[in-house]
Amino acid sequence: MTESLTGSPTESPTGPPTGPLAEPPSPSAPAASSEVVGLLLAAGGGRRLGGCPKALLEHRGELFVERAARALRNGGCTRVHIVLGATADVVRERAKLPGCTLVDNPDWHEGMGSSLRAGLASLRGSGAGAVLVCLVDQPGIGAAAVSRVRAAFRSTATLAAATYGGERGHPVLFGADHWDGITVSATGDRGARAYLKEFAAAVTAVECGDVADPYDIDTMSDLTHLE
Repeated sequence: MTESLTGSPTESPTGPPTGPLAEPPSPSAPAASSEVVGLLLAAGGGRRLGGCPKALLEHRGELFVERAARALRNGGCTRVHIVLGATADVVRERAKLPGCTLVDNPDWHEGMGSSLRAGLASLRGSGAGAVLVCLVDQPGIGAAAVSRVRAAFRSTATLAAATYGGERGHPVLFGADHWDGITVSATGDRGARAYLKEFAAAVTAVECGDVADPYDIDTMSDLTHLE
């Protein structure tokens, strides 16, 4: 299974958010925007899929990258940034991604952490209040889960994540106050796992098991999920 951006389950109760979130120890700035931007990590090379980048896999007539971008938009993200890496030029040529900001990650081979850092860097100065992150290799997560997690946004101090039977997964939402800390901690394939563990008490868990299926497409055998 692909290393998760989020890692181990949160200790917060499952279900839709019902109250204000705990503030982080040192918020960088007061809430400046209610905009939540979608961030799709789609840079992987698909080594265990015979070298086919996951962004270029197809399901029901759509490329994975197109399907995930649509889910972010339909789920309420006003803008979508997509991080590309392996065969980025081919993805740009083949994929229909109108209105999306495409971000190149030349260090994609270093792991998910590098893509998360590249994506957050692309949002500097955007004025967004939060970013909602999805992974391109999880086609079972659609607009309904995006919408639920997006609704957890309260301020730039917000941390929220989808859960599936109490186990934390994606999408995950990071308020802008957290971007610097996540950038520092995101290395290798760990993504934001260490950061979310450190601030577990502040993470709002949003149960999405009834509207999404968080399987990963990592190997050829995983393609059976698409049948």
